[in-house]
Amino acid sequence: MPVIVLEARDFASPLFLVRTLEILSGCTTFSLVASLEDPELNKNSTNLHFDTFRIFCMFTWCFFFILSLLIHILSVIQFHSLIPVSWKNLTMTVAVLGELMCFTATVLYSWIIMDHQMVSPRPVVAAVASCLTCLAYISESYVLRTQAHEQRGYMGSMPGILKTIQLWGGCLMIPLIVEVVRGLPSGVHIWQVWVTGVSYGVCVLVSLVTLVVILGDFAGRCLLPFDRLLAGFSLIGVLLYMVATVICFTKILQLRDLRQQMPNESAGLVIMETVIASITLLAYSVDLAFSIKLLCDRSYA
Repeated sequence: MPVIVLEARDFASPLFLVRTLEILSGCTTFSLVASLEDPELNKNSTNLHFDTFRIFCMFTWCFFFILSLLIHILSVIQFHSLIPVSWKNLTMTVAVLGELMCFTATVLYSWIIMDHQMVSPRPVVAAVASCLTCLAYISESYVLRTQAHEQRGYMGSMPGILKTIQLWGGCLMIPLIVEVVRGLPSGVHIWQVWVTGVSYGVCVLVSLVTLVVILGDFAGRCLLPFDRLLAGFSLIGVLLYMVATVICFTKILQLRDLRQQMPNESAGLVIMETVIASITLLAYSVDLAFSIKLLCDRSYA
């Protein structure tokens, strides 16, 4: 089979340009961060959570660099039709999730820089490059959403974007839970961490299953109607995140009693966890409302 590439005018299209920017800025970001020496990172360190968040940021930049590079190559040589996935849903998912994850990595890495007083050029340039990567993903998601509805797929609709936000919230909870466990005094409120951790884990698993079904076009093979399955998943997410959010607000109220045992960094992590849990709960609630509306419309049709 001969290799088919894009036409000359397609190399100047907005989609091609923003994907190229994603690859270049993403590669620049993790290369600069990886080149920093450990003594430089540990100098004036007051943050006990640097290693976990640095690993999270590096994983985010590398993971989405690889995904964007593969999507870019397959788009150029026009081989995406041979991939057994829904291409329009895949590209939209990567764009929106990359936008959210790179924004999070930019904020976390900027916090690391300020906490370590790293005024050398490389950390600052890495933070700027990460911001450019985030802007590139925002631009790609905007370009994809301006396409016709049949070209952007389900993940380009509001329910699809809400499911991406749910997955983002669950992924961000992984390093937060790890560091909250480290910061808690021994034996204090450990049951709260277990309940929230299990809730986040179940929701992440449900989000991944939903994403696999959508990207693989397996909706017609489900034992239950897919719209009812999505409504059930959204209801599970609302209930679990409601429990987790209540526990998070309870932990905030307990910070006053634990201020002698809990470092300031751990208190900040609890507040961050509460904010992310609230945003994810809102996403699940709105998604559940969309699912119920869809089921009602079909029942009256």
